[in-house]
Amino acid sequence: MTHTIQTLDALLELYDARPVPAALVKETAGLTPHYRTLIEASPFLVIGTVGPEGLDCSPRGDQRGFVRIFDERTLVIPDRRGNNRLDSLRNIVRDPRVALLFLIPGSGTTLRVNGRAVISADPDLLSGFAVEGRSPRSAIVVTLETVYFQCARAIVRSRLWDTDARVDPGVLPSPGAMLAAVSAGEVGGEAYDSNWPTRAAATLW
Repeated sequence: MTHTIQTLDALLELYDARPVPAALVKETAGLTPHYRTLIEASPFLVIGTVGPEGLDCSPRGDQRGFVRIFDERTLVIPDRRGNNRLDSLRNIVRDPRVALLFLIPGSGTTLRVNGRAVISADPDLLSGFAVEGRSPRSAIVVTLETVYFQCARAIVRSRLWDTDARVDPGVLPSPGAMLAAVSAGEVGGEAYDSNWPTRAAATLW
């Protein structure tokens, strides 16, 4: 590959990097009232972590406002049931740095949070996140370092929330098909797909 950018000077020259004032002033060390509103409205985030094996990026979704705001510098994210790979949690135990990206259906504005996290198994903390009588096994407690909103260009370009831009699931490979392909048929298949709705409904919480 040619024309690779290998220095910061070359990168800044390419972009003529002079951020507009709004791009800098929006960054804060804690939550403003407006930033709190965005988090309270969000049912979905992506968490980025880093560990000895490399980087990981994982989705987290729940009821709107599922991330609790303890104070202007502290967020708590319940760790709901999943596939037990524990990629994000393994990383946090060994390297506390995390990055969060909050999305809000219908809104082009996203919120970015950078900070450091620990994993808590405090029963009193977890009981406050119980749904249908089930508490999460742990929660990710994030101490904020920087917070800022991202402009809507990426959402606008992608038409992420436009109903007429949705992809028909029927043209995509199903989870069962993908599993069968990578496991030589040992895992997955049509039975996996047909059982998924019932299995998911029973294991959401």
